Amino acid sequence: MSDAIPNLFDRQVYLARQQKASAAQGPLLAHLAEDLAERLSVINHQFASVLVIAAQAGPFEKVLAASGKCGSILKCLPAEADDLALPGLAYDLVVNLLDLQCVNDVPGALAQCARALKPDGLFMSCCFAAETLQELRQSWLAAESASLGGASLRVAPMIGVREMGGLLQRAGLALPVADADHLTLRYADALALLRDVKAHGFANPLTDRRKAFTSRRMLALALQDYQQNYSDHDGRVRATVDLLWMLAWKPHANQPKPMKPGSATARLADVLKALDDEG
Repeated sequence: MSDAIPNLFDRQVYLARQQKASAAQGPLLAHLAEDLAERLSVINHQFASVLVIAAQAGPFEKVLAASGKCGSILKCLPAEADDLALPGLAYDLVVNLLDLQCVNDVPGALAQCARALKPDGLFMSCCFAAETLQELRQSWLAAESASLGGASLRVAPMIGVREMGGLLQRAGLALPVADADHLTLRYADALALLRDVKAHGFANPLTDRRKAFTSRRMLALALQDYQQNYSDHDGRVRATVDLLWMLAWKPHANQPKPMKPGSATARLADVLKALDDEG
């Protein structure tokens, strides 16, 4: 049985699109930067050395610098290969944004980030999660089934919240937290959505994507299906975006440890009874 990592994503194509999209910093990146600032604000910690892994890092570097919690901030562009070539024990904070959803070896990427952290260093990341662009996925499936009698993957599979929590622990990180930020974006029509996806460099990056030119008929069928099934009363269409946020720490002796089973000094039933008596 082979242990080779499946080449699910064409990283060369994906990163080339990301470079072209570097100027397309629209509402999505602004929302992500605002969310990063909010999450960092509740962490009572100073980070002398910070690494940002992102294709479009500008908005995030500004947020980190403005927080007053970060010292030197370095930027690392996502790599085509699985090896990021990160130095070991070098950073107090590693932030990976909008890249893990298109990484072939996610456990390996997380392990590299963990090794790059100093003890008690923090790993923060955000990527697209399971339900992102589910409407677009369904409309392409319907169009290809009607036009070709079959369908190919047009929207990449995404990582789920529970799965990511396990991957963080597998990478050797402690106190992992993963949660999804559910957004509903609205566009004038389905074509405007497709243009926005392309402008941000998030068009289909799958290695096994259908590489033949999309016919006008198939495109028209997909747009028609989207408009019919995912539009609101005002005619504008909606698109789901799930942002999966992750946070975990490099193990350190001073970190809080979970209590061992059976180590509690009071029974839950006694606590609940005391609360009832007080009420």
